[in-house]
Amino acid sequence: MSDVSTKILPDGDTQTDVRPDLSHGDGDHERFAHYVKKAKITESAVAGTPVIALCGKVWVPNRDPKKFPVCPECKEIYESMQPGRDGDE
Repeated sequence: MSDVSTKILPDGDTQTDVRPDLSHGDGDHERFAHYVKKAKITESAVAGTPVIALCGKVWVPNRDPKKFPVCPECKEIYESMQPGRDGDE
């Protein structure tokens, strides 16, 4: 769920500020290493912006993914995207 706030600007226009809710009640982003595009990881490291994993989890990476098991949902999605998996190239 996203936090949404509406601000009234001096000229009468409204501005909606939508930010991702980085807290996940189940906290599984702390228990798993997720699959994210490399370019997004680099961008996040430079700018501190959140990333979105294949499974839909949103967070700012700050831990060594090698210390955690791979998210089963991310792994399933990733494997279904692999070319040649059923003999087709």
